[in-house]
Amino acid sequence: MSVKKIYLDYNATTPVAPSVVDQMQSFFTEHFGNPSCDYSLGRAASEAIEDARSRVASLMGCDLEEVIFTSGGTEANNLAICGTLFRVGPAVTGHIVISSVEHPAVSEPARFLERLGYGLTVVECDANGYVHPSAVESALQEDTRLVSIMHANNEVGTVQPIRQIAEICHGRDILVHTDACQSAGKIHTMVDELGVDLLTVAGHKFYGPKGVGALYVRSGVSLEPFLRGGGQERGLRPGTENTPLIVGMGQAAYLAVNCLGETIPRLSELRDRLQDKLQDGIPGLVVHAEKVERLPNTLSVSFPGTTGQEMLKRVPEICASTGSACHTEMEMHSVTLSAMRVEQEVIRGTVRLSIGWNTSEEDLDRAANLLLDAWETGNGSSS
Repeated sequence: MSVKKIYLDYNATTPVAPSVVDQMQSFFTEHFGNPSCDYSLGRAASEAIEDARSRVASLMGCDLEEVIFTSGGTEANNLAICGTLFRVGPAVTGHIVISSVEHPAVSEPARFLERLGYGLTVVECDANGYVHPSAVESALQEDTRLVSIMHANNEVGTVQPIRQIAEICHGRDILVHTDACQSAGKIHTMVDELGVDLLTVAGHKFYGPKGVGALYVRSGVSLEPFLRGGGQERGLRPGTENTPLIVGMGQAAYLAVNCLGETIPRLSELRDRLQDKLQDGIPGLVVHAEKVERLPNTLSVSFPGTTGQEMLKRVPEICASTGSACHTEMEMHSVTLSAMRVEQEVIRGTVRLSIGWNTSEEDLDRAANLLLDAWETGNGSSS
């Protein structure tokens, strides 16, 4: 008899919502036309894409013409970062600022630009993973062209002061990009509230399919595409559109917009319920980023006297992670926790528990009991 799994890794990916699957299905078989073709099958696909674009625009609070569909968050981040620095031509000029807690989909293209000769400054965070606007301001240079700071951290959940950072940068005519892949569908990601010029979302982080994302590009902002081909997506992302996945992302965005008011307080309550049970039962448990605003669904904790990997091995019923799902298998440390200057012993004991729409109180109570039993069974050791 198989044991029911408790899925607590919603920051890695979410299940596809049933209505999203339903919306997608006919575009694999019935409405399969190329959106660029001017006959009924093509027009049906094109209209469906524009409807999805409108729904994703509602999630961002922008005009539908400002939404560019991509293959996911990684491509959207690369387009935002490289597209901004490349946009003035072949001359290698310009400077970019990122933070020390960025996802590899931001830090790696930034490092790539640095290898090409562009300037790069990495701003440090504090002990809670928070990037202070004053630190960003100190990093700006005369030739800074872009600041890219994530909206919310994928490992510990810290929400960054994007609006304050944007105000500082815009005072010096510097563009601001934020990777909102982890925050979209969990908290508000309205571009005018954040004050950003570029914003990235990924469908599979809010109950849509994998392999599709979007980049918000504020009207008037010019990017240099790094793919060459047809004129799809305003020429910024050429290639025949993946209609089924785009339709799925549109439906997921629709669900997120309509559920956000309900899910924010519910997820916060559930997360705090799990946190309280673990803190009550484990002396010395460390809660990362506890002193700042966090994503309502994210709980990153360190179990004393053991490792996160050993804890998860003892509770095979729980699906969770020791850190980001997008780091390589060889990478044994957490970029975020290292940037927060967390002691190595505490880093080794860390587990990320992230909840979602399908998580129940019963799931969390069972998970808490399993984790408490696993910690007590190991006698606080990694033997």
